[in-house]
Amino acid sequence: MNGIELNADAAEPGPARPNIVWILSDQHRADAIGANSDGVVQTPNLDALMAEATSFDSNYCQGPLCVPARASLLTQRYVSDHGVEDNTWRNGTPGLPTTVQQIRDAGYHTAALGKMHLYKYPPDVADGEPIMHEHGFIEVDEVLGKYGNAFGRSPYTDYLAERGQLEAYAWFLEERNPHSRSTLAERGMEGKAHWSTDPAPMAAEDHPDAWLGRRTADWITDYQGDGPFFLWVGFPGPHDPWDAPQEYVDLYSDKEIPLPETLEPPVPGGNSFDRMLDAVADYGSSATADLDTIREVRRHYYAGVSMIDESIGLIMDQLRKRGMLDNTWIVYTSDHGEMLGDHGLFTKTLFYESSVRVPLVVRPPGGQEPRTFSGLTEHIDLAATLCELAGAEPVQGSSGRSFADILRGGSDWDREVVRSECEGFGMWRTNGYKLVVDESELVPVQLFDLRRDPLENLNRVAEAEYQLVVQNLMTGHVLPDLKHRGRG
Repeated sequence: MNGIELNADAAEPGPARPNIVWILSDQHRADAIGANSDGVVQTPNLDALMAEATSFDSNYCQGPLCVPARASLLTQRYVSDHGVEDNTWRNGTPGLPTTVQQIRDAGYHTAALGKMHLYKYPPDVADGEPIMHEHGFIEVDEVLGKYGNAFGRSPYTDYLAERGQLEAYAWFLEERNPHSRSTLAERGMEGKAHWSTDPAPMAAEDHPDAWLGRRTADWITDYQGDGPFFLWVGFPGPHDPWDAPQEYVDLYSDKEIPLPETLEPPVPGGNSFDRMLDAVADYGSSATADLDTIREVRRHYYAGVSMIDESIGLIMDQLRKRGMLDNTWIVYTSDHGEMLGDHGLFTKTLFYESSVRVPLVVRPPGGQEPRTFSGLTEHIDLAATLCELAGAEPVQGSSGRSFADILRGGSDWDREVVRSECEGFGMWRTNGYKLVVDESELVPVQLFDLRRDPLENLNRVAEAEYQLVVQNLMTGHVLPDLKHRGRG
């Protein structure tokens, strides 16, 4: 693997130390990449990246919701440990040490470009800069998520306003935002169904994901620092609404879009998790979605992925032009996945594989022979690994484990269980089973036998033959993990 030294001396910053470019998209499920989709999804740049990288095909986010997941990447803690329960940063523990602080202190110029969502967004992202500096970023150039462009200000909304396009896009977003339904109704208006598929009302070059790709390439062009940089790039897509420009949708016009492997709706378990299932179905307008709807959402979602892929190509090209590819780690992942019609549902927050399993690709400086690693890994492991790649000290209190040895070509790794949490529920997944628990009541609400039922159609949590499995998962993982939070 090119013999690169992963533990560079943290006290010796300089141009020879590797840069790190960390690309984090929003709501990109693991199988929506060309190399993982039998060629259905067109991602030539991600495919090229994977051809020079280690790909992790069993990587899991710490929360199938934007902010809890991102808080875990930032702090290297599980959701119930950092306390961030939802997208408002509710109950988050202030002052926790961060991945970015450690990398900064190791001598890196730390920069944030794009959607970060690492705090409760104010109306103007400029007001959040002090928080981002506290998190460890030296340079901040932040934008909002897609829906946030309807009510907040950022460099991107300034750009749209200058081009006379902000008002039209803001209305487009408000009309399609499920959280706007009540306010629209108060005004005598009716919003669009979540599954609506319409291109955004502006030229492709003005879409947020295309704009951010150019802005990132420009940042790389302009970087003149003496030391290495750590650049965290946050794409707003392919998160809903399904607003990819028509030219990207046209890439799929003659393609047969496969339906999900399972359309079986979740069976209510008669427990507290039913409210989560109902909320997801309502948010995604699932009751009015048919098979053609699911195909069209998938077509437009894949188009959004292809647009981000093109921006990744711009970033790679600029690194190449500056002679940086031989001295830069490139990481691609996403905060969480997307149901995309699996079980007849859209959006995330559930613990099905399509919602919690995410892509992870790590390319070393200079590239390598392609490798796929299938062992269980978590996002907090990635964050711990980034610290090691930077020669930084570990984050105090981290629950992550660096997998740098895997990147060296090793295989000495055995994570028995991965964990994800959202809205008071938690998932513990082993190679054979997946248990979902109401964390406040310590009550199991879903159990899937992944060997016999890989599509997760049958909830076995109440079946007599699985009670020993439930008991072993509870006593071996759930109760010890939650005990220090006063729940075990």
